[in-house]
Amino acid sequence: MNPRDRFAEIRADGGKATPDELDQLWAALPAVRPEDILGSWQGSEFVSGHPFEGQLATIRWHGKTFTSLTDVTPIVCLDDEGNRYANQEWSRGGASLWTVEFRGEPTATMIYDRRPILDHFKRIDENTLLGVMNGKGVLSEDGRHYYFILTKEAEARESEAKEAETKEAA
Repeated sequence: MNPRDRFAEIRADGGKATPDELDQLWAALPAVRPEDILGSWQGSEFVSGHPFEGQLATIRWHGKTFTSLTDVTPIVCLDDEGNRYANQEWSRGGASLWTVEFRGEPTATMIYDRRPILDHFKRIDENTLLGVMNGKGVLSEDGRHYYFILTKEAEARESEAKEAETKEAA
């Protein structure tokens, strides 16, 4: 089964996946360049038994915003009214995007400015990324990584479509 189809099955099953399945999915996906993931992304997590699972829900994590390679809001949350805000308490500042080798492949990686954490990304499809958290204190006791999903927000997709139409018309 190709990785996109397996990912669709996992989502349809409520995000349930074993750590081994997620490792295999990661290995089968193409790397992505940092400049190709700029924009606003909505996040969600897998149900894999990782100890970090559910913690982002407690702060109403919404996703990430990659404004530029050096201007990243790593933890965007929602307030009581549903407005987005940068959760500085959790992120301890911003982040930047780099190409970093992970498991033998160079791929887009978000590096926190003030945390020993790196989020590596691979492309599932045009609007979906698989993320894996790496760094000090983020592995499970058995050495497993925390995986998550980023989906390009609808507003960002619409803006890109309008920009492409404008370029075509010119």
